Amino acid sequence: MNWNLVWPILIVILANTFYNVCMKSMPSDVNPFGALMVTYCVAAIISAAIFAFAVGPSNVGAEISKINWTSIILALAIVGLEVGYVFVYRAGWQVSNASVVANIGLACVLLIVGYFLYRENVSIRQILGIFVCMIGLILINL
Repeated sequence: MNWNLVWPILIVILANTFYNVCMKSMPSDVNPFGALMVTYCVAAIISAAIFAFAVGPSNVGAEISKINWTSIILALAIVGLEVGYVFVYRAGWQVSNASVVANIGLACVLLIVGYFLYRENVSIRQILGIFVCMIGLILINL
């Protein structure tokens, strides 16, 4: 097993677990945009500290100058993701099902995006996997 492949996915799994627990536990009377504002301010402070430490204070300007349009679109995507999950849980989705449904749907969409946008190979096995996922989504939501 290659640890360089394992540790990042473990971070994603752990962070996603806390993410979904926090989203499900957010009080229903809290404005989601206010809660996200506090979340992003705290995340910005943490990110800025780690960033400055990682590149060194004298290199901050040079590193920021490398940033392109992707950071702006990513910010929009993150806000959509966060607000989407807030409303998913407020609509009554169970924490055990919402993430599974969202991630299966995402995996299917990204397979298509990977093929058309990045020219990634798509195998017959992956296409069959999409159909199995679709059947799984139907079974989960019955």
